[in-house]
Amino acid sequence: MHKILTLNNISVAGLERLPRDQYEVASEIQHPDAILLRSFKMHDLEIPPSLKAVGRAGAGVNNIPVDKMSQLGIPVFNAPGANSNAVKELVVAGMLLASRNICQAWNYTNQLEGDDASMSKQVEEGKKKYAGFELPGRTLGVIGLGAIGIRVANVALSLGMKVIGYDPQITVKSAWQLAADVEQAHSVDDLVSRCDFITFHVPLVDATRNMLSAERVALMKESAVVLNFARDGIVDEEAICHALEANKLYAYVTDFPSNSLKGHERVIALPHLGASTGEAEDNCAIMVADQVRDFLENGNIVNSVNFPEVIMARTEGTRLAVANSNVPNMVGQISTAVAEAGLNIIDLLNKSKGDIAYTLADLEGDIPDSVIERIKGIEGVLSVRVL
Repeated sequence: MHKILTLNNISVAGLERLPRDQYEVASEIQHPDAILLRSFKMHDLEIPPSLKAVGRAGAGVNNIPVDKMSQLGIPVFNAPGANSNAVKELVVAGMLLASRNICQAWNYTNQLEGDDASMSKQVEEGKKKYAGFELPGRTLGVIGLGAIGIRVANVALSLGMKVIGYDPQITVKSAWQLAADVEQAHSVDDLVSRCDFITFHVPLVDATRNMLSAERVALMKESAVVLNFARDGIVDEEAICHALEANKLYAYVTDFPSNSLKGHERVIALPHLGASTGEAEDNCAIMVADQVRDFLENGNIVNSVNFPEVIMARTEGTRLAVANSNVPNMVGQISTAVAEAGLNIIDLLNKSKGDIAYTLADLEGDIPDSVIERIKGIEGVLSVRVL
């Protein structure tokens, strides 16, 4: 029986992927094999020795101590793309809210007083203040062309916009999904200098912190609109506020409110609604539950932020799963330990990602505890499982 600890409310659609005759799932549970969470901050959590996997029902993993998990040989799974349609729709909504001054106009009408005739007169007088502009012909810059960025770029084209994208690490899979009409920017500076709208879809890491800095804001076109539905910290809020006050920027639309942004007339701040749809929560939970289950039962790894992708079909043999530091001769030492115990290897797959390597091996017969202990004793081995 596998034990799953949930640190947030996880969609029932996801939890139903874990059969009750094989999995015990609870918000309070001792010795969990895996943790499922959404936004719970794990950095101060004491990691139980039994833990084998962490599954984030969403894309970002800033709330998880990924480096610590790697040192313990624990893969961290996420659900990239599962909420991409929800975020895409909100980006489009953000562009429309900003370009048509909808929030400001809404506030204006809610403050009108008098009878209907008086209100009608005020409406006609006031509407000139909120005249906006249309999207077709405008240029959208998309920084980060992963699952969300691609959807945003493609839908913007369908709205009649021009699109410029930037992502030096775009995958072949993503490139195939990106519309051919999306123009490639040579750098972030190149992109921000040519766009009427700029939207960010990158993780928050050292390289992306304050990616939109005061220097880059200065490069932007007059009356541009900035949208941030990615992560707090990617945009320099102080630089944004100065640019709005100087009428350098037209509007800032963000999912990450703060005191410095609160009440600003040209800021539309939402309470982190990017993935807040029932469909997105279901999709994320289903994806991450399936991935964690496949890892616990078969050792396969898909969509891990710290481990390589390793998928190997099961054979009739006993499966051995080993995580270790990515150093030379690890596979050789593991194979030697197996061979000297008289065990035949039916199938073997080894892959690495950064400092981590992972091996799956199907062996004929049962694996003695002595072999497991010998492999655990190899310098650099982080975890060993028999499936």
